[in-house]
Amino acid sequence: MSFQPALNATLNGLAGCCLLAGFYFIRKRRVAAHRACMLTAAACSTLFLISYVIYHSQAGITRFAVQGFPRYLYFGILFTHTPLAVILLPLVILTLRRALKADFTLHKRLAHWTWPVWMYVSVTGVLIYFMLYQWFPGT
Repeated sequence: MSFQPALNATLNGLAGCCLLAGFYFIRKRRVAAHRACMLTAAACSTLFLISYVIYHSQAGITRFAVQGFPRYLYFGILFTHTPLAVILLPLVILTLRRALKADFTLHKRLAHWTWPVWMYVSVTGVLIYFMLYQWFPGT
């Protein structure tokens, strides 16, 4: 079970890389490559969510015991990451659904909001992992 936090961070990181690549490809009008990247990002995020729920249903809550500036930084990130992660799920579903139904006008409008939120959640998820398990071990 101790491998799961690293797995979760890896899946978040891979989703972030796919999001960056997908953004690049759509700017270059390489639609097939964009689609592949975004579907891969969705798969990574789905696997992350499954692994996250399994891990925390068994391990419970992870406490951050470090005091001072690292604590403020950690909770500042966590308090933005968590609500955005909750909002992200329906946003991703709606955005992907519009693309798969070829409603590209609405897809683009939704993606304008979905992509930056998804990117933020992916990056901050990795940061949270490093703060909990690498930079401040034993918390």
